[in-house]
Amino acid sequence: MNKVKVLMLRAPGTNRDIDTQIAFEAAGANQVESALVNEITRKEKQLADYQIMIIPGGFTYGDDISAGKIMANEIRLGLGEDIQKFVADGRLVMGICNGFQVLVKTGILPGIKGQSAQPVTLTNNDSGKFECRWVYLKASKKSPCIVTKGIDVIYAPIAHGEGKLVAEPGILEKLNVVLQYVDENGQTKAGYPYNPNGSVNDIAGICDDTGRIFGMMPHPEDFIRWTQHPRWTREKERKELYGLQIFKNAVAWAKGI
Repeated sequence: MNKVKVLMLRAPGTNRDIDTQIAFEAAGANQVESALVNEITRKEKQLADYQIMIIPGGFTYGDDISAGKIMANEIRLGLGEDIQKFVADGRLVMGICNGFQVLVKTGILPGIKGQSAQPVTLTNNDSGKFECRWVYLKASKKSPCIVTKGIDVIYAPIAHGEGKLVAEPGILEKLNVVLQYVDENGQTKAGYPYNPNGSVNDIAGICDDTGRIFGMMPHPEDFIRWTQHPRWTREKERKELYGLQIFKNAVAWAKGI
């Protein structure tokens, strides 16, 4: 059985890398390392040495232009071919929150052939403010996504100012929607604050056609044990809500690569 090695791709302003490392280690990954984009472009580390690449959350370069845009340009100009080969070799690419914004703004997601370089984006929340709250997420059983297999509902925190997914005309029906914001009864179209940003069709996460490139706005790495639940002292433990299963699914897949 292969040892699972995870690379966390960072930039100045990444701040959820330790949380992500802890989640992957709890899920059984053997080695979790981090690298700045220029460490990969300088070949100080090789993408091919890893089965999983993840871009954690944070505020890369302070989100000074738009969320994730500068890191996206770094990757697009310096690592585009490397990431294409990484995916072609059957490996996993993940992005959480700022990492999701980066994947969208590089055009790596949604990966629809024949479309413009960036057919979807993540923009300012409808509330006009930074949203920091816990949300329920429903996983699509129709999705090809590797890391959400066997998952029904996840409870996870969000922390973002630009999480509203919007798309060019004709693109929505082509998206592989993985996760949607729902209420506590699992219903979509519940409105704010269940959908904290106004994302079209309540979309919280998408993947490409292979199911191996995945991005989501909420933070599953911040709910991997019950004591992280905001009401853990008042409610009975519900393990099926944990975000840890996402990381377990990623590790299980990587063991077979």
